[in-house]
Amino acid sequence: MEQHHRGHWGSNLGFLMATIGAAVGLGNIWAFPYKMGMNGGFAFLLVYLVMAVLVGFPIMLTELAIGRKVGGSVLVSYHAVGGGFGTFIGGLAMLSAFLILSFYTVLGAYCVEYVCLNFAELLGVANLSNVSGAQSFADMLTNQPLAVLFTFLVIAACFLIIRGGIKDGIEKFNKVGMPALAIMLVIVIIRAVTLPGAADGIKFMLTPNFEPLKTNFLGVLSAAGGQVFFSLSLAMGITVTYGSYLRKEESLVKNSLIIIISDTCVAFMAGLAVLPAAFALGGENAELAGPKLLFITLQDVFNSMGSFGPVFGILFYLFVTLAAITSTIALIEVLVTFTLDHRRKQGKQSNRTVVVLVICLIIMAEAALVAADGLGSNGLWIPFQDTGRALGGTWLDFMDFISEGVAMPVGALLMIFLVWKIRPSTIREEATAAGRVYPPFLYTFYRFCIYVAAPLGMIMILVGQLQSFFAPLS
Repeated sequence: MEQHHRGHWGSNLGFLMATIGAAVGLGNIWAFPYKMGMNGGFAFLLVYLVMAVLVGFPIMLTELAIGRKVGGSVLVSYHAVGGGFGTFIGGLAMLSAFLILSFYTVLGAYCVEYVCLNFAELLGVANLSNVSGAQSFADMLTNQPLAVLFTFLVIAACFLIIRGGIKDGIEKFNKVGMPALAIMLVIVIIRAVTLPGAADGIKFMLTPNFEPLKTNFLGVLSAAGGQVFFSLSLAMGITVTYGSYLRKEESLVKNSLIIIISDTCVAFMAGLAVLPAAFALGGENAELAGPKLLFITLQDVFNSMGSFGPVFGILFYLFVTLAAITSTIALIEVLVTFTLDHRRKQGKQSNRTVVVLVICLIIMAEAALVAADGLGSNGLWIPFQDTGRALGGTWLDFMDFISEGVAMPVGALLMIFLVWKIRPSTIREEATAAGRVYPPFLYTFYRFCIYVAAPLGMIMILVGQLQSFFAPLS
């Protein structure tokens, strides 16, 4: 079979580390804690967990099943089960992966720059503590050559990892990277929650407040559902691609649940690492969302810690860098697997190193544009910039709008319709391969999610995404 020719993960643990690593990204670190705090704390968490079960679980299970059943890239897999309709869905997933890489690599580059700045501060060759986080970040954004250089370094690191393949490259890196990420996260949490005033940040996250559910239920539902969807890296080809290398004897249901639970735990822990520290410095007036949270508010926190500040700054930005890289290599692998499979079907020989190099150079070209834009700081022309809407705010916003705002939620919704066409029993057959048996209620639950809960959830998520991108710029 083609799947055996392509190889497998070395172990199920390696698959889990890689897939969890793909899910754990920047969205967990700056979006989850902020959205949780702004949407009722515990109320948001409750809705998030419900959406993870009703939307996240069935979509992840379906993507893993389709990938493993066909044993091909996301485009090949969807085409095999859905013909031309499936090809369109796979194309949307690949488009999402490609465009997300244009800004994900740049944000990873900013993290690497901050590691270097804090290290220089530790060695006494820089004076970062006497410069505000806002000023240091502004200097970083307007230094276009340096931003492009660090973006190149991030992509080069990903190239070195991915060229080794699924087993000897991605799996080996994640087996070391994910435990290291967890250790650094725990250290940063311990320091964050012990800062003076950190208790307000914890209260911001955890104080029960159900008022948002009464006044803006659809808004909370859309925010929580969107966070589940994007946090788990669904509809961008990663789960299908990684699933295509999974052995038949591995449990799709168990793996789906482990990935979802692990990702949720890391997102919650990231909130404990970020928000208490932000409140300790700025209280309720602190910037709590997006790049400003990571690169301004948190750097000000480290600057205020005295001689130990650079140490925690290095640990924190290394943690964020690892989270960015584990997601980035997964997105690049979507494109690499497609290229290798496509050439193999044409009867052509492929050198994986050369394929990865070419794809990384193409990604560098689009990422250089986002890096040069500097989140809108450098006067570059941006599509729809004259509309005064969020989608035209920066090149990052524009790329994000096409990928996460349109292609991903539309692709996921169409994928659900594809399951209606091929019948949920097709997914059950793959999930029960190698003689695996599940309780009958599980299939009934899956059918309910696919026919009712997931499509309704995806429609609300899509509407919420479009509303956010077409909102007036503040």
